[in-house]
Amino acid sequence: RVFDSSFPEAHINIHYKAESECFKDLLNEKARLILVTRQLLDSEKPLYEHKKILTQSLELAQDAVAVIVNPTAEDSMLSVSQIEGILTGQYKKKYTVVFDNQGSSTLRFITDSLLKKEKLGPNVYAAKGNDSVVDYVSKNPDAIGFIGVSYISDYSDPNTKHFLQKVKVASVMNDSSLQFYQPYQMYIGLKFYPFTRKLYFILNEPSPRLGTAFVNFLAKERGQLIFKTSGLVPMRVSVVFREANINK
Repeated sequence: RVFDSSFPEAHINIHYKAESECFKDLLNEKARLILVTRQLLDSEKPLYEHKKILTQSLELAQDAVAVIVNPTAEDSMLSVSQIEGILTGQYKKKYTVVFDNQGSSTLRFITDSLLKKEKLGPNVYAAKGNDSVVDYVSKNPDAIGFIGVSYISDYSDPNTKHFLQKVKVASVMNDSSLQFYQPYQMYIGLKFYPFTRKLYFILNEPSPRLGTAFVNFLAKERGQLIFKTSGLVPMRVSVVFREANINK
């Protein structure tokens, strides 16, 4: 919206899809630009080369996966190994695990970075979007959900406060420091929070056109400020973290 208002003659057509569908659209040349949480895999590059698709990519921001639980849940401070046990169905307490979509970046990130070769347990389900994850966890004490951090950290969005009244954001232990962290911007930027990832653009545009202009907007100060407001950590501008005291 900010880009369109700044350049009235330009208009970006946005489609919100699962990450796996974004890569399909890029490969099939249905999209010139995708915003995703991973680069092209080495195994994927020959497919693009075969179709003579030359891509450019760069990281724009640091993102994270938030773990949400029911407000009455006893387990609101979890280690990475405990979360692994919950996902594989081997934890002492049986949880119903909910992701936003079967082909989502959140599910892919957790399985790739945490489970490695282990399989998800029969207690893991895909919902119909982040709203459904929050709704299910808020109504089920034995449920645990995984969603993108921007969904619960954009305080300029009225829905964020509403969601945070319905669920509780769990703290996750950093195995190196043995300290628990929630996905606040500073902890994401310093990678104290374990489930930190990057947001990339991947562009297929042989000559500079609208996609290139939009990428330049995202990588410069105004676009980076929007990422910051949404709870992500900008990566194309300098970010300074300062300690502060609160006087009551």
